[in-house]
Amino acid sequence: MKLLRYGVKGEEKPGMLDQDGRVRDLTGIVDDIDARAIAPESLDKLRELDPGSLPLVSGNPRIGPCVAGVGKFMCIGLNYSDHAAESGMDVPTEPVLFMKATSAISGPNDDIVIPRGSEKTDWEVELGVVIGKTAKYVDVADALNYVAGYCVINDLSERAFQLESTGQWVKGKSCDSFGPIGPWLVTRDEVPDPQNLALWLDVNGHRFQNGSTRTMVFGVDEIVSYLSRFMSLQPGDIISTGTPPGVGLVQNPQVYLSPGDSVRLGIAGLGEQSQRCVTEGAE
Repeated sequence: MKLLRYGVKGEEKPGMLDQDGRVRDLTGIVDDIDARAIAPESLDKLRELDPGSLPLVSGNPRIGPCVAGVGKFMCIGLNYSDHAAESGMDVPTEPVLFMKATSAISGPNDDIVIPRGSEKTDWEVELGVVIGKTAKYVDVADALNYVAGYCVINDLSERAFQLESTGQWVKGKSCDSFGPIGPWLVTRDEVPDPQNLALWLDVNGHRFQNGSTRTMVFGVDEIVSYLSRFMSLQPGDIISTGTPPGVGLVQNPQVYLSPGDSVRLGIAGLGEQSQRCVTEGAE
């Protein structure tokens, strides 16, 4: 299934994509695409529905973040061997963890707001993992059973905020609009191998990132198991699993986003995002 949320910001409704790519309304069946709706028993009931029997959503509504009420937004750094190489950094021996503020979450096609004082806003296409049931001390072999589904994430970063002053990466990762998720939450049964997905990102029509989850250092199962050793993962939590080569930071000369730029990105089978960059206060 491809689950989604549509409508104006803050008033999104739950929906499902039908076999023809049309949005169907799930209002009255689930309250939202949230922790309750993506629990295993709820997903089983949703799979029994005939999408064609659901009300068709007319027009071209805004698509919101594909999950509501995210509790934790966990991220994995330097998790592609080819990205670590281009960054001139060693491949990690265990996952590098950091967090994004949940206030950074936005819809997949919402504007990217260049924060005040930013000169180095960068892009990162990433595979997002959405947790479906509480995970604590889970084995690698069992870890994927705790995943509800997957989504596209643009892990936007302000590199000066992130790397050029004291403190942790989180302040360069958490600006408002720096966490577009969606367009859909694609349930795990439709992604038989999360380690074999092509992903890409274009800026102003130029392809900067063109990679595959095959080059991830730590696979989804290893990441879920690892995180569950240090904290319980709750339904609705999101893990952004790292980015392939081609970020602006490593270009020669470096390339960063400016107001007026357009960004498109996608992952095979998980949909695409399209964003424009605006100045603070212009969104």
